[in-house]
Order: sequence, then structure tokens, then C-alpha cells
Amino acid sequence: MFEKNEILELQIEAIGSEGEGIAHANGYTLFVKDTVPGDRIEARVVKAGKNYGYARCERIIEPSTDRIEPVCPISKRCGGCQFQHLSYDAELKFKQEKVFNCIKRIGGFSDEEIPMLPIIGCEEIIHYRNKAQFPVGVNKVGETVTGFYAERSHEIVDTTKCYIQFEENELILDTLMAFMKKYKISAYEEKVNPKTKKPEKARGLVRHIMTRKGFATGEIGICVIINGDALPKADEFIAMVLKAFEGRSDVRITSICVNINKKVTNVIFGEELKCIYGEPYIVDMIEDVKFKISPFSFYQVNPVQTMKLYGKALEFAGLTGEEVVWDLYCGIGTISLFLAKKAKEVYGVEIVEAAVVNARENAKLNGMSNVHFTVGKAEDEARKLPKPDVIVVDPPRKGCDEKLLETIMHYKPRRVVYVSCDPATLARDLKVLCMDGGYRLDKVQAVDQFSRGVHVETVALLSKLDVDKHIDVEIKLDELDLTSAESKATYAQIKKYILEKFDLKVSTLYIAQIKKKCGIALREHYNKSKKEKQIIPQCTPEKEEAIMDALRHFKMI
Repeated sequence: MFEKNEILELQIEAIGSEGEGIAHANGYTLFVKDTVPGDRIEARVVKAGKNYGYARCERIIEPSTDRIEPVCPISKRCGGCQFQHLSYDAELKFKQEKVFNCIKRIGGFSDEEIPMLPIIGCEEIIHYRNKAQFPVGVNKVGETVTGFYAERSHEIVDTTKCYIQFEENELILDTLMAFMKKYKISAYEEKVNPKTKKPEKARGLVRHIMTRKGFATGEIGICVIINGDALPKADEFIAMVLKAFEGRSDVRITSICVNINKKVTNVIFGEELKCIYGEPYIVDMIEDVKFKISPFSFYQVNPVQTMKLYGKALEFAGLTGEEVVWDLYCGIGTISLFLAKKAKEVYGVEIVEAAVVNARENAKLNGMSNVHFTVGKAEDEARKLPKPDVIVVDPPRKGCDEKLLETIMHYKPRRVVYVSCDPATLARDLKVLCMDGGYRLDKVQAVDQFSRGVHVETVALLSKLDVDKHIDVEIKLDELDLTSAESKATYAQIKKYILEKFDLKVSTLYIAQIKKKCGIALREHYNKSKKEKQIIPQCTPEKEEAIMDALRHFKMI
């Protein structure tokens, strides 16, 4: 245990789940923001708990080879990015390991049971986001400011330039600030309760501005969120925005909206939306599929990586044109429409009615008649749908609802494609589907959608096991008899041989399975599983071939 303000010399060893560096001093764990594995630093303890604490980097004694100079000058104050100081190769390694470790530790899978493919990184790590939400407020000296909230606070870091958002945002924000100054439009101010840390009172008009850009179409949408019934001088605001983009052929303003939110809340949007210019949506494309995107719509923020993400989901679904597919948590139908290009029928289910309205519009926009959308909970709507061959899920960060997992296991589709934005909840749900639902984890693909941040998208493929063809036992491998054949090589020797020759890691369980298949007698000390539906994972063809080679090498067959 260390004291607050104590100065320590630390070696950063790893990265925590929120992007902070991890160090140990006398067995005590310390988290240090803005540090990189390999950094040797001087740090000041700012908080010390019983088991771990937090420290602030005071000086970098020796920088890591993975440390780089941040492109953004306010990255340390802004709460938007965690990895501006980390090389992109190291960032990808962290994200790959984050997914793998979550599946291993939370899901309970062994190393051999996690068929992890190499992470798909971004071609561009700046200006890749197609959506931004900027708070508008008042600083300590009474000036109107916009930018981003500082980490874990409601203090706005004043900036109109963000290096991960699309570049046109700077011009939009500068125009908004000039408009508010010219016509004396007030900014939102809130009084926060010091005990609850929640806002109690508020005044001022402009709360947020949200922007969206269609990267494929060049269309830009703007939504100003206000604490009132109308935006004064709205026509002047429209004119100023259009003038700012005058002469631009690569982009065009196609939508300007005002959203009404008069509640004292941290929730950005209110329920009422007024379109004051153009249409209440923009249009964008992913490959050849068009989407209408309103200010309320969920739409992936990195369009280039989204094509790769959805491409993997489509690949994993393995569609031939004869399948019935369910897309659960379908949103505005982004994945559904991709699936519909190669499926017989697609049924999208979403609990948010407005999203389903958008989804139906998007299906009509693309002339797709084999995709159908319904409002409701998946577990309730499933009874009305044809039996699925494939189920695709793309849940929010909290993962799948327990009843939805039960629905999947009840209908037993041949394949499940799980698209996840949180590896921890993905791992939790994979454990349920594989341990209790009789599925095998076939592929795991991480996709970097959020460069310079800690989050990562993942696509996982699960296949239904044929229970009749799998051994429903638990094997205590340390109690296996050594027959004359087995005595020729130990499990460790077999593993070493396969690793050196084929660069493959195989489990003792897999070796035992292939021995049994080859007629090599194993001691009958099998313990029947206490779980009635326990499924033992089966060796892949590639690893089976390698094990067979090893058995021949050691003259065991």
C-alpha cells in the first residue's frame, strides 16, 4: 500500500481494459493513464485502494518503442481517444488479445478452442468517423464553447477540430459558434448536485450539435439539440451553413434538423424532431446497398470497416440462397439487407419501432422483397416466424438478453453469427451457447472499428453440433493408462512435435480423441458429466491430420 502523492519509479507492463498502462510496485497494481507498455516512468500516486491504485505520469524516464507523438494536441484532456500516444501495431495487438482473453477467461474456453483469425485493421486511422456529437456550453469565464467532454466530467474541452471525426465538422462548428455569437443565442448551462453528480437545474438554449456524413454519397446532415421550442433565426443559420459549403462539389448539406429536449438530463436527444431544411435524413451506401439515416438511427460510425465487418458476417453465414435467416437486434436493417442479397428470406426483429420504420423504408429503397421487419422482442416474435437455418445477432454493448439466448437454443439454427461491440458480453453469451446450447465456436474475427480508442468489434461463427456424433463425457486425462502404444510417446512429446513441425497447438483432449479413433486403448476412467447436455469439443481436421502424423512418427500406429 502506498500513500497519496508518493513518487514512484514504475515500469509499464501491460494495457488495462480502458487503455491505461498497468504497473506493479512491490506486488501492488497501479493504473497509469497515457502510458505505454515498455515505458519507464516517474509517477505520482493519486489514489490508493486496498488491492490497486491509480497514479499520474509525471515524467517519462525512458519511452517505449511503441510510444508515438499524438497527432491531436488535446488528446490528454479530451476523453474521446485513449491511444493517440500508442503505435497502431501495438493498438491492434492489444485489441486482438483483448478479445482472445475475454473469450478465454469469461467464456471458459481453452486456447485450442478459440479459433481466432488475425484482426482486420483500419486503412485510415484519422478522420474515419461519420458521426459526431458535440456538447455546447459555457466555460468558466462565461464564453460559449463547443468540443468534447473531458474524461469523467462535464467540463467541455474547447475545440472545433477532431482528428478522428470527418473533416467538415470543423467548418460546421465554426459556423455554429459564429451564428450564436452574431445573434446572441445562449448556450446550455446546467447546475450539478455535488452529492449525486446529476444535473438539477438548467438554462440556455443550444445543448448539442450532432453531425452525420455519408462517405459514399457526400451527404451531410446537421441536428441542433435545443432546450426550447424553436431555434431563433433558423433561416439565418441555414443560410450561414449553406454559404460555408458554397462551391464544394465533394459534399453537400442535405438535412438540417432541430431536436427538442427540455428535460434536465444527460440524455442527448428529446423525442421531437423538426426538419428545417432538406429531408429529415441523409442517404449513404455500404457497397451497393442504400440506407436512409435519421438523427435517431443506429448506423456504424466507420463506413470503410463496416463493409469489412458485414462482409465477414455474410461470409460466416454461409448462405446459398435457400436459407431462412433471422436478424435479431436488426436496427434499421443494415445487416438484414446485406443478408437478403444471398438468402431466401430474411426476418429482422427490433424492439425500437422507429428503427423498424427506417428498416422497411430501406428495404423499399433497395427494391428488396425477401426481407421482412417486425417490432417486438425476439423471444415473442419468434413464434410467428418460419424456422431459421441461420440466426444473426448484433446486440448492444450489454449483450444478448437471457431469453433471446434461450430462443436461439430452442430453435436450433445450423449456424449463429454473433456480431459484438463488447468482447466481455460476447464471451459470456458464447459460454451459454456452447456449454448449454450444443454449439461449437468455429471462427472469431476481430475488426477494428474504433481506431485510437479501446473498443473493438468482433464477429463469431457458431455451428450446431450433432449430439449423436459427439462423446458426451468428461475425460480425466491424468488417469489414462499407458498402453504399449501410448508408452512410446508422452502427450507433452506429441504436442512439442506438432508445434515444431506444423506450428499448431493441440490440447491433450484432442490427442486422446484421435488415439481413440485409431484404436489406441485408453484407460476407462471416464467420468460422466454432471451436465446432461455437456458437449466435448471435437478436434478440427487440420489438427487431426497433425496428430495422426505425430502418432505415425512415434510409431504408435
